[in-house]
Amino acid sequence: MFTLPASLSLKDNQIVIQLKGAEQVVTRPIEDIGVVVVENAQVNLTVPLLNALVDNNVSVVFCDNRQMPKSMLMCLDGNTTLQESYRYQIDATQPTKKQLWKQLVESKIRNQAALLRKLDKDAEALKPYFMNVKSGDTDNREGLASRLYWPLLMGDDFRREREGPPPNQMFNYGYSILRAAVARALIGSGLYPAFGLFHHSRYNAFPLADDVMEPYRPFVDEIVYRIYFDGAASELDKQSKSELLRVLFADVQMGKLTRPLEVALSMTTASLLKVLKGEQEKLSLPVLA
Repeated sequence: MFTLPASLSLKDNQIVIQLKGAEQVVTRPIEDIGVVVVENAQVNLTVPLLNALVDNNVSVVFCDNRQMPKSMLMCLDGNTTLQESYRYQIDATQPTKKQLWKQLVESKIRNQAALLRKLDKDAEALKPYFMNVKSGDTDNREGLASRLYWPLLMGDDFRREREGPPPNQMFNYGYSILRAAVARALIGSGLYPAFGLFHHSRYNAFPLADDVMEPYRPFVDEIVYRIYFDGAASELDKQSKSELLRVLFADVQMGKLTRPLEVALSMTTASLLKVLKGEQEKLSLPVLA
């Protein structure tokens, strides 16, 4: 995350970081980078560096004048079988899409309940909502569960609103980082983020990322909860942003394995392609433990 003026360039497949006014130059292997967040308008990046970052499927996120994620680079050639994968997405039937959305919604609500349980709150209240989710979630259990979840998690006075009071900005920032990481995983698996399952909007370039990120949202929620109620921060600041970026390394249970969230995302997106190709029926989805 770059919050100060800096010059970023490429040398020997490493990112070269020169902070304004500092003599020391820092280098990092690009292959070890997953996400780059550029907050300061006085950060200069060279074109060779941007190309190298994209070639290595690094999510490069640019923030607006409020230091909130606004846009990101997307690789247009991230997989050698793109055309074949895109065809599977385009040809996916409505029943298949509805079954996939059902799995994502059920996983999301289960993880919301798991977080409540982890925090000694009323997790049982969500049980009726993740049980027997219908294909396509036609009775909107996701929305109904959300109305219960937020007051249980954050208190009766809290309202989850994008432009709402703190800690809403923390949630917004965390979800933006998560969304960028999901888009990166989708592209790495050969999927096009613009072809959504449930989310659709002419103004949304990444509806599939919005679909796939749903079960992972509670991992952000846990970090925001701990930052806010442990008194570490009440507003979105540099420290809370750094903590929220750590969601990419959160432990995620995937079957019998525990993986960093970034790796878990790749497992989920790879399984999505397999479902679309008819090679399996179930997505590999995260469990919050």
